[in-house]
Amino acid sequence: MARAHRHYIPGHIWHITHRCHKREFLLKYVKDRHRWLQWLFEAKKRYGLSILNYVVTSNHIHILVYDNHAQETIPKSMQLIVG
Repeated sequence: MARAHRHYIPGHIWHITHRCHKREFLLKYVKDRHRWLQWLFEAKKRYGLSILNYVVTSNHIHILVYDNHAQETIPKSMQLIVG
């Protein structure tokens, strides 16, 4: 089943969550969480993602980001981070 299109509202703060594949604990080791943080800050550098806060747990993440009016910033960043 296809996912519904997301509504884009420029200039807002977004709370994004992402769960690991099959709810597995893929981020339980420190080295894995550090690798994920490298991807997060690479997205910040590459696409200008404005990160307000983030939380990394053993099986999911939370990111609080500000939308800087560029419509592709958040989707491209998420593709890099969770891809």
